[in-house]
Amino acid sequence: MNTYLDVPEDKTERIGELIASLKVFEAHGINIVHIESRPSRSHAGCYEFLIECNAMDKQVKSVFKTLQDIAENVTIQTFGPIHECNDVVPWFPKKIKDLDLFADRVLTYGSELDADHPGFKDEVYRKRRQLFADIAHNYRHGQPIPRIEYTKEETETWGLIYKELKKLYPTHACREFNHIFPLLEQNCGYSEKCIPQLQDVSDFLKECTGFTVRPVAGLLSSRDFLAGLAFRVFHTTQYIRHSSAPKYTPEP
Repeated sequence: MNTYLDVPEDKTERIGELIASLKVFEAHGINIVHIESRPSRSHAGCYEFLIECNAMDKQVKSVFKTLQDIAENVTIQTFGPIHECNDVVPWFPKKIKDLDLFADRVLTYGSELDADHPGFKDEVYRKRRQLFADIAHNYRHGQPIPRIEYTKEETETWGLIYKELKKLYPTHACREFNHIFPLLEQNCGYSEKCIPQLQDVSDFLKECTGFTVRPVAGLLSSRDFLAGLAFRVFHTTQYIRHSSAPKYTPEP
């Protein structure tokens, strides 16, 4: 269940009303799993809170009534049927647009880097990673994937990796890969001197297979990644390895 709350913009009042709202969930024994906030798009001078939680039908009705006395506006969005038993089926996307609801829930290796990462101390590289992460976080189904203007350093790093791997493909890649790779070069701009744009790859894949590509900031859980495949959507990152160690990456 997702609950949207509009509360006044005044900071002190906003915090107080959010705390009061959270206590309502606690009083009804509802487990909150995710919270987001942003300026309200529909009510000027208010803030909008998205509260994702697990709840039964009776709890939803009771909480909704109480929250109406606290917030300017309350909207409840449920995913799938709510059962009056403990054997509840976990939420999963029912339509392709539902992928927007979890695509930014990465486990690791988005904009944050561990200390052993080659780019950990490189502020320029970290800012580029943040740019790629922001693109993925802001992307929504149906939008064109933003085109990236890769730097000279990124292109050179890509080219080095590309050249080395291409030597190994004939002997180390499967027959299916060796069949499709030349097609990617011909139709998507794959080359040693050009990093392909995700939108071009997505368009080509959709035409040939029905699959599309979607940007993601980092590693998804196996469950979320497979949920994307169920809709023929392949989540992929856009960042390039650090130039100091192009043949090594800690990312999976």
